[in-house]
Amino acid sequence: MLKIGIFGGTFDPPHLGHLILATEAMEQLGLDKVYWVITPESPHKIGQNKADVSHRIHMVELAIRNEPKFAVSMIELDRPGPHFTADTMAIIRAEHPSDHLTLLLGGDSLAQLPTWKDPIRILNLVDRLGVMRRPGEVLPNLTNLPEIEKKMVAISAPLLQISSREIRAKIAEGKNFRYYLPEGVFEYIFSINLYR
Repeated sequence: MLKIGIFGGTFDPPHLGHLILATEAMEQLGLDKVYWVITPESPHKIGQNKADVSHRIHMVELAIRNEPKFAVSMIELDRPGPHFTADTMAIIRAEHPSDHLTLLLGGDSLAQLPTWKDPIRILNLVDRLGVMRRPGEVLPNLTNLPEIEKKMVAISAPLLQISSREIRAKIAEGKNFRYYLPEGVFEYIFSINLYR
């Protein structure tokens, strides 16, 4: 039985904060593998401009290339949208029926979980919810999802106050963005003039 973490996002671009979170989740939860599930278009971010998915796949590959326990998952790229977490987790569960699955979420995503499509189904498909929280952050009390307390485990991580959106804005404005990104991702963005 493998312990697998599912880490989803648009990763536009993948930055050091993503790597820190995934690494802390892997170590604190004893995960054997962390799948980076690249979302073509999040149902919560429809209409936002983003880099073509081929660029985002390549950037994630560059970002995780030195960690053998990290892998890119194409599960949401290989089927038409919209892409809901419940459907994605159902497919992953079918592919890994006896493995231990942990869905990795930020505290902000956890607070929104009751508004997602089929939140009860999501909870039934995973063994754990690994919730990444900022130091001192109090996790929301989700009384409308009574089973959630049994599955939730907190991951402490020094979350950096950076976001992909802020990095894209820096690049577009011609500001320095070098130290927010893994070296390979920075070099790729710089070499093809992405986000300018």
